[in-house]
Amino acid sequence: MTQIAPRDLALLVTINLIWGFNLIASKVGVEHFPPVLFVTLRFALLALILLPFLRWHAGGMQRLLVASALSGGLQFALLFIGLDLSAGVSQVAIATQLGVPFTTLLSVMLLGEVIRWRRWLGITLAFAGVVVIGFQPGLLENRAGLLLVVASTLVGSLGLVAVKSLGTQLRPLELQAWSAWTGLPVLVGLTLMLESGQWEAVRIAGALEWSALLYTTLGASLVSHTAFYWLVARYPVTSIAPLTVLSPIFGVAFGVLLLGDQLTPRILLGGLLTLTGVVIIAYREKRLVDTGS
Repeated sequence: MTQIAPRDLALLVTINLIWGFNLIASKVGVEHFPPVLFVTLRFALLALILLPFLRWHAGGMQRLLVASALSGGLQFALLFIGLDLSAGVSQVAIATQLGVPFTTLLSVMLLGEVIRWRRWLGITLAFAGVVVIGFQPGLLENRAGLLLVVASTLVGSLGLVAVKSLGTQLRPLELQAWSAWTGLPVLVGLTLMLESGQWEAVRIAGALEWSALLYTTLGASLVSHTAFYWLVARYPVTSIAPLTVLSPIFGVAFGVLLLGDQLTPRILLGGLLTLTGVVIIAYREKRLVDTGS
């Protein structure tokens, strides 16, 4: 069974920290820009930055395009529309963690990966913590937003499994580049069909709104997603995905500190369960290193 090196574990925690704050930046962005336009601007900027990394892979383009499409524009369009419709950041942070059981199930079914009972216990506890946080008053007030966020996690999980099937022959920045360029035409079409007032939103945007866009583009996409894809290429999906439950913990914490969200006993209990699950998973990986098994 593959181990997660301490350095890579620290990198994964940092990635989750960036993603946790990204929900705050994204909420600022979609409160000003139409949500699909915000994603479109993010992907357009990313596509320009990563243009030099586009490479044609003869014989592998079909799988590459499927992986980049699932992990790119469609996933983020659903997420940001859901974020726009949601009352707060916390419920979105919680709902996105449904990607953990989705990814685990899909990786076992489609990739043939095997996990043992200890990591199943860690995954169960982590998911139970998310459920405890999620079942609080007000979460289901806007079912449309919640369902769109859940749909985005399913699409993202399919994309993650597709990325894993590509193996290590594709550099992370190449995948980011293809995700941006394949997603951009879809996003442009969606914003033109579903939204209005795009030019006015761009014209009157201030430093805060543009800073939110830059953070989501450079921090969450260019840095964090590239590093995450690099880790996915090195380790089984079932080792990496459960540890992403840290991102809602960070997201809730940032929501409390920056947006004035209330830290309820339910959130504290759920956070404790989730972190306990993460510790079990991390301890299991460390034990594998120590025993060499």
